[in-house]
Amino acid sequence: MTLDQIKALIRTVPDFPAPGIQFRDITTLIADGRGLASAIDHLAERVPQGTSAIAGIEARGFIFGTALATKLGLGFVPVRKAGKLPVETIGLDYTLEYADARIEIDPSLVSEGERIVLVDDLIATGGTATAAAQLLRQAGAHCDTALFVIDLPELGGADRLRAEGVESHSLIEFAGH
Repeated sequence: MTLDQIKALIRTVPDFPAPGIQFRDITTLIADGRGLASAIDHLAERVPQGTSAIAGIEARGFIFGTALATKLGLGFVPVRKAGKLPVETIGLDYTLEYADARIEIDPSLVSEGERIVLVDDLIATGGTATAAAQLLRQAGAHCDTALFVIDLPELGGADRLRAEGVESHSLIEFAGH
């Protein structure tokens, strides 16, 4: 499938979760087997040589990240919300647009110096993705690439990641937010 065909599979829900927001709903993409497989194929083309693992951000990054890791025969590192992992973790507190948040990983899943690519469904302001890249680096990984299905470029998240030394690649873009 072409990227335009994949884009056509993503439903836009107006005024969710608040008036004026155009929510980009990927459930219609993941419900289409051919579309999901094609999105994973396109993401796989963007994974740099030498990558040893894929890290996915909870929750929709788990969908794309595990599928991508499976396709490439790589391990998967879940980046979880606070308190979700049953083992000792390392975490990072960060600020979202209107709230504070925390993400955590199991550091035993990361080897010193390994190259990990970060994956999520969408990049908006880049707060969570930037925090996830910093956390992976804190654990000893090289995290200099992030992949997304959707970019909302007006919100500046990809630029924020690039300012942190993380190259951002998205399959499609939507104007607005």
